[in-house]
Amino acid sequence: MDLKEKIVTESLKLFSLKGFLSTSINDILEAANTSKGGFYNHFESKESLFFAVLNEATRIWREATLADLDQISDPVEKIKKFLENYRNRYLKDRSNFPGGCIFVTLSVELDDQRPVLSRELNKGFAGLRAMLNRLLDEGKGSGEVRKGVDTAAVTEMIFAGMLGASVIYGMEKSDACLDQAIGSLIEYLDKLAD
Repeated sequence: MDLKEKIVTESLKLFSLKGFLSTSINDILEAANTSKGGFYNHFESKESLFFAVLNEATRIWREATLADLDQISDPVEKIKKFLENYRNRYLKDRSNFPGGCIFVTLSVELDDQRPVLSRELNKGFAGLRAMLNRLLDEGKGSGEVRKGVDTAAVTEMIFAGMLGASVIYGMEKSDACLDQAIGSLIEYLDKLAD
């Protein structure tokens, strides 16, 4: 791992634990075992580091949550697998995200403080909603979801449930609570069928 990758990796952990605003450049330098010169040789500012961390966090999130979805043909089954991956492969990933879901941590922290950075996070949330809604609509089209189901409302419920599970897990670090929260969403999906 080169120095730039190390700075991004260590910053990802720090942002997950402390947030962006509470993580100082000195915290980053210490965690990456580098100097200011080493940092500024790769990043012009802490904000430019933010975008590199966001890209890496997104890469890890996609790799974890989308694993094996391409092997499932039924749209609702894809959502179930996605939720299982989200729980088991992303939220429980303490090596990359020791503080829990970095996207939730950063979105809450940056909303009013750094709206430009917050908008970048919201792009990811919008993409997640669009994916869930598309899969639910496909499920409706294939008969996997009852015709009368409001897929937009179900999308928002799943999205809110995921965020709520992330927050609770971040606070309590309880696998049992996380399993119950995500399990409830999966059980709900089973009730959407005819």
